[in-house]
Amino acid sequence: MSSTPREDVYSKDSNLNLHQLKQKVPHAVDNNSNSEHDFSAPSQTHEFAALLFDMDGTIIDSTPAIVKYWHELGDLIGVPGDKILETSHGRRSIDVLSILAPEKANWAFVCEAEGRVPLEHGQDATEISGARALLENLEEAGAPWAIVTSGTQPLVTGWLGVMNLSKPKVLVSAEEVANGKPDPACYRLGAKRLGFDDGHESGSADGARKIDPSQILVLEDAPAGVRAGKAAGYKVVALATTHAIEKLQEAGADWIVEDMRSVTMKRWDSQEGQVSIEIRNALVA
Repeated sequence: MSSTPREDVYSKDSNLNLHQLKQKVPHAVDNNSNSEHDFSAPSQTHEFAALLFDMDGTIIDSTPAIVKYWHELGDLIGVPGDKILETSHGRRSIDVLSILAPEKANWAFVCEAEGRVPLEHGQDATEISGARALLENLEEAGAPWAIVTSGTQPLVTGWLGVMNLSKPKVLVSAEEVANGKPDPACYRLGAKRLGFDDGHESGSADGARKIDPSQILVLEDAPAGVRAGKAAGYKVVALATTHAIEKLQEAGADWIVEDMRSVTMKRWDSQEGQVSIEIRNALVA
């Protein structure tokens, strides 16, 4: 499971979501608060063939649930939850378990454990502002989009169901790739399953539409995810919801915004296969 909260505020504030944590302890989650940065870049509109979304920190914020998950798992394997949280950020559960409890590092165990999270802690997640509207607009228009996540399929489908969010026709989950982010394989697989050939040597399905990699837009919140998108050659919008802005800049994000309200769909041209995306109030370089 991708774990996006980053600082040692978990135990005492685990019932707060990430945005509430920032309000309660302004520098506990982000060493440089967004208020110190200028999010007033002029609006830009760009054409893309498809959008690929990360899940946690991008579409939803399940910080308290993630904290509870790792504490419960820690009790099971005999490792303090706080200790796990020091190194689990942005990593797949199976990768963490392969180090801490190799006997549990199998997909059957991980999928079962993660699948319980939305069912048992469904009240502990909130939407990232603007995400619901963007997904609904894309789905209604018929524009290509997918979710590409470090979480397992039971976790992601569980959250989408509990929160009644639009469900993608294509979902690339943790158990489907050999290596997690920042390896670009997951995002390339997402584009391939949507029917695109970005010219990568791994090939594509027969009849795939050939595109330049820059025609794919990735939406991410974590530096590892930003690096994965950039390594694939895709454009990346980074949301400053969970990580320090400087880290997102270092990872190479093309745009940095405060949340998904800055990303809107203007129109979908089905004949040209292009979706117009407006990016507003991005970080001034």
